[in-house]
Amino acid sequence: MSVYSFYIFDRHTECIYSKRWNQRPASANVKSTQRRSAASALSNGDVPDVSPKALSNEDDAKLIFGSIFSLRRMVRQLGGEDDSFLSYRTGEYKLHYFETPTNLKFAMLTDTRIGNMRTVLYQIWANLYVEYVVKNPISPVEHPGGVGVANELFDGGLESFIVCPSTDHADDPH
Repeated sequence: MSVYSFYIFDRHTECIYSKRWNQRPASANVKSTQRRSAASALSNGDVPDVSPKALSNEDDAKLIFGSIFSLRRMVRQLGGEDDSFLSYRTGEYKLHYFETPTNLKFAMLTDTRIGNMRTVLYQIWANLYVEYVVKNPISPVEHPGGVGVANELFDGGLESFIVCPSTDHADDPH
């Protein structure tokens, strides 16, 4: 499973957690390298870098939340209140979305070949976030001003869940 990044947004639209595993899909790196090689061959190497400028984590989070907000609203206007937004796919990545009953929003960017990750996002919420963050007596209930989730157990659990997923995670719906 190739996961690029993961975000949690609270009910106040603040990004309270973000984690990146890969900066860009491999195909984007290959395309960028090919463009640079072709351009430098044409102009004897005096071509500026044509790769897109990397955004900061904060900018990425704002763009992800804005996309989710807009797509959720569009889906509900077109399909009614019972319809829900689950994911979308571009040529470079797929965004998976899960919203909890308390309006926490979980978003994960993966490779385009990955199937539905709703169950995985649910398990991250139920087995990691609730266990390590919500049940932690010293963890804040609200995260004002973007103060995020700073919990080593949650971070380590997420890392091992994403990097070394076992087969029973995907089979268990709850």
